[in-house]
Amino acid sequence: MPTRGVVYVHSTPLAVCSHVEWAIARVLAAPVNLHWTAQPVDPGARRAECGWTGRPGTGAELAAALRQWPMIRFEVTEEPSAGADGERFMHVPGRGLFRATVGVAGDIQLGEDRLRSIMASVRPEALAHALDKAMGTAWDAELEPYRYAGDGAPVTLLTRVG
Repeated sequence: MPTRGVVYVHSTPLAVCSHVEWAIARVLAAPVNLHWTAQPVDPGARRAECGWTGRPGTGAELAAALRQWPMIRFEVTEEPSAGADGERFMHVPGRGLFRATVGVAGDIQLGEDRLRSIMASVRPEALAHALDKAMGTAWDAELEPYRYAGDGAPVTLLTRVG
């Protein structure tokens, strides 16, 4: 059963744009030609986004392919599908890659085991910080200006072959 998602490249140097397209094309086994626009928050950088369809797990493959360029900011989402949770990946230079399970409404979900582990490993006064980390709050905060800068930008739709 196929699923779908979106790749948001919030900022990348111009010289890396074609490499990003090739990485996405390799994962989707289909040609990719993104519409790149200027990123107002990061002068000289470019941004693009594309919707995709493919089998469950494609979002993780896309995130793994894109993280080989540590200077780019990106998000990859994968909607939940039959028998598979949704996922959200965020990458910020200097912070690395963040992965979370997401529900049908797009909210990050923390499982019982993860919550129990956090509660057992931190002092009560540090609980809020540990939960912020588990929900990717710092990644969200750093990416938010880049998201707004993309309002109205064109979106490319892609389909995974095979």
